[in-house]
Amino acid sequence: MPPVVEKLAKELLRNPVQITIDPGKPTVERIDQKMMFVDKGHKDNLLVDLIEGHDMDKVIVFSRTKHGANKVVKKLDAAGINAAAIHGNKSQTARTNALAGFKAGKIRALVATDIAARGIDVDGITHVVNYDLPEEPETYVHRIGRTARAGTDGDAVSFCSARERDWLRQIEKLIRKEVPVDTDHKYHSESARRATGSDARPEPKGRQGRRRGGRPGGGGRNRRRR
Repeated sequence: MPPVVEKLAKELLRNPVQITIDPGKPTVERIDQKMMFVDKGHKDNLLVDLIEGHDMDKVIVFSRTKHGANKVVKKLDAAGINAAAIHGNKSQTARTNALAGFKAGKIRALVATDIAARGIDVDGITHVVNYDLPEEPETYVHRIGRTARAGTDGDAVSFCSARERDWLRQIEKLIRKEVPVDTDHKYHSESARRATGSDARPEPKGRQGRRRGGRPGGGGRNRRRR
């Protein structure tokens, strides 16, 4: 629960009961966590190398956006890796088929957004890859918990670009330890690893649109008038 919601609940509710689930151990002990620092433009190539070079038979890849999930699937398909996206813009039939193919082993990588992944319970997931780090650190714990089920071991690999560095710090604060860093890959970014200040903060939403026309969509409306 975000602190602002918790504060509001305490102000409005009378004698509320708070229920927590294993607050002392927020991460699954059997999961081998790993962090890879990479520039944003190299994430696709790193993901392909990772899946092709490791024993990733059944992997969930988490994307922060629906558009990003679709782009990742195209990149994996082009590399010969069977993949499917599951998010809110997909029809129920498409989501059902993607999940069925993933369970049957026909689809090697299921690329999902956080909302679409809720309720997914698939046995034998060998790896979770955080293509994008989540904005809320608690979401990281929920994501990696998709693997290492039923007494098995699991692996969670996360990509971190410079603009996601502050999110990583929040995650490590929540789980009370530093996630081990893997620098043994050709896309390692030392600048992302050492990012601080404004370089480590996510780019404000809508910033790109304001650059083009002073406000999101502004340039397009002017062109239509002419």
